[in-house]
Amino acid sequence: MAAAAGRWRRGARLGAAAVPALLALALLALTAGGGGGGDGEGQPGSPPPPLPPGLREELRQRRRDLERLAAAGSGEVATGGLDCGDLSLASGVSVLGWGFTKVVARAALAGGGAVALKSVHGAGREVRQCVQRYGAPAGCRRLAAYKLLKEVTLLRRLQHPGIVQLHGQCYDNSGDPESRVTAMLELGSPLEMIQLLQTPWEERFKICLSLVKLLFYLAHSPLGSIVLLDFQPRQFVMVDGNLKVTDMDDASIEELSCKEDNDCTLNFPTKSFPLKCSAVGKCEGINEKKNLFNAYRYFFTYLLPHSAPLALQPFLSDILNATGDLRYGINETLRAFEKVLHLYKSGLYLQKRPLLLKDYISLKGFRTVEGEDYKCWPSYSHLGCLLSIHSAEEAAAICNSQSQCQSFIVTQRRTWTGRPLASFQSSPTDLIPDANAVVYIKRSASLGERLLRQ
Repeated sequence: MAAAAGRWRRGARLGAAAVPALLALALLALTAGGGGGGDGEGQPGSPPPPLPPGLREELRQRRRDLERLAAAGSGEVATGGLDCGDLSLASGVSVLGWGFTKVVARAALAGGGAVALKSVHGAGREVRQCVQRYGAPAGCRRLAAYKLLKEVTLLRRLQHPGIVQLHGQCYDNSGDPESRVTAMLELGSPLEMIQLLQTPWEERFKICLSLVKLLFYLAHSPLGSIVLLDFQPRQFVMVDGNLKVTDMDDASIEELSCKEDNDCTLNFPTKSFPLKCSAVGKCEGINEKKNLFNAYRYFFTYLLPHSAPLALQPFLSDILNATGDLRYGINETLRAFEKVLHLYKSGLYLQKRPLLLKDYISLKGFRTVEGEDYKCWPSYSHLGCLLSIHSAEEAAAICNSQSQCQSFIVTQRRTWTGRPLASFQSSPTDLIPDANAVVYIKRSASLGERLLRQ
């Protein structure tokens, strides 16, 4: 990766060119030095040896797919601001990981900030398997580069908060094919499902809602309905607490062709779903439904139900059942999620219960001395019990349900839904001024009794 930095400066600055022009430039970079159909691995000055017919056909097919993708749809085309010159000045390049086709590295930019760099993984499984079939390393690296170029093309056409942002790209017309296409992307952190399972329900609901909004966009994208063929948690990253898909090279805008309904069975390891063959010979909604069921089995099943508010659990069960049976499409799923969000933000989910706040003394402009206290799950803090609440009345109900709790502080901190965070404590002792807080102390607590006597 570092060795490629010297070649980046010879790449082209793309500016606001349209996708077809970008594609032509990139294809030129991919085929440069290849003699049209050669492999580019002969002796200096000699014509490159011809590629095997099978590899030539695979290259032609990927090129056709790329050209079709670039010509599809309409709308604005994003223009990444970084170019080869910026990459030539990048420093601190370190490999973050690699997959079947690509290697991902982190780089610090000269002007500040960092990006993720994607390039072809010359020692990756796709290239190795291709070389075993055809014995043409440079041609195989070029074949893999088409997948990265496809991803860049998609990222320039698709603009959504749930898709990782393309900051720029570099197409180089010299050197190895694996170095000719470099994508510069928003830097995220890997999605850790075990960590997510330990976060508060509100944060897990946010992840699922973000995913549903992404799938809604993909179902109605400017390019048509898009399916993520390799739909796995590892294809997503977290950026500033938000879920984003980062791997698009296996996305497809093609829907399965059919002649009759029997051609349209959607198969998963544990379930199969019969779909309809439309009048135009396409399996109706197959891309949308495949995305949705994968979201159900990889995300909703694990993240939605656990520790959810009791009154919301029937609504969440309906979502799980309907998506697990594909009775809901993405439109209905999004409406169901938005209903749950409305109930949660508005407090309408709260069941009628006795008013408990009257059993507490409230002091505005004060808080108790905070330290490591009793823990509850799932808490926003590992040092104590910090929970999202709709109101002080709900906080009083929570405090009454926890045997250790003697007081709570309603802070100015807010979650993504706008709900305040409350800190629950076991043994309040001293009060300190805090203009942004309100402390509630049980009248029966020792500090509460002292305050009542004053």
